[in-house]
Amino acid sequence: MMKLQLTRPLVFFDLETTGLNIASDRIVELSYYKVFPNGCSEGKTFRVKPVQMMLGQEVQLHISEEASAVHGIYDEDLVDCPTFKEIAPELVKVLEDADLAGYNSNHFDLPLLAEEMMRAGVYIDLKQKKMVDVFTIFQRQEPRNLVAAYKFYCGKDLTNAHSADADTMATYEVLMAQLEKYDIPTDVEGLAEFTAGNTRFADFAGRIAYDAQGVEIFNFGKYKGQRVADVFRRDVGYYGWIQQGDFPQYTKNVFTRIYLSLRK
Repeated sequence: MMKLQLTRPLVFFDLETTGLNIASDRIVELSYYKVFPNGCSEGKTFRVKPVQMMLGQEVQLHISEEASAVHGIYDEDLVDCPTFKEIAPELVKVLEDADLAGYNSNHFDLPLLAEEMMRAGVYIDLKQKKMVDVFTIFQRQEPRNLVAAYKFYCGKDLTNAHSADADTMATYEVLMAQLEKYDIPTDVEGLAEFTAGNTRFADFAGRIAYDAQGVEIFNFGKYKGQRVADVFRRDVGYYGWIQQGDFPQYTKNVFTRIYLSLRK
């Protein structure tokens, strides 16, 4: 019996990538499982060729050896696969009417997905969606990893761990079991708030937080805890350093919006 209360679809998703750098790494596999309020569901897995434009040509990027050792996907497996830009229109249709759920997705999958969307030139306002992070529920209630979570909540061994398809379905099953076990919210808005924690962020990577008054503050570096606008007023060079730095493009865009608002 499904305890999850839905007023709109909820998309569970998982990514496998070329590495762990949100700003520069790419998606090589994406799986989703979309659950509708009426109980129906649908899912799909995409294999994706990671590419980058170099000297006017599209070049396939290398998957790090460490990443391949985890998810078992290698460069040669993706030669004939579509690029993210090619699957993006289909993916937008899946996501546009839905909220999102994943396992540790708020800190990795979601910000990396946002970067890929921007590189593909498609727009979908992910910040307006409710985001349920099943890992946060697990971490707050029974601190372990997804394999242990699946065994603990579902009583089964997770085979093919670190494949996007297996991890996506395991995440869905774990949430269903968590809803039965714990007195936690069963609606997506409540779950999103429960898994978001006490700190709200202006970007996906968690570099820009909001203070008690809802104003953007730095969440890293020498100005941590200080308001972004105040810092840019007295140290405009710090804005330039950020734009040249290894930050996700979405984070840079938020900083740019704040910076431009000071020049009006």
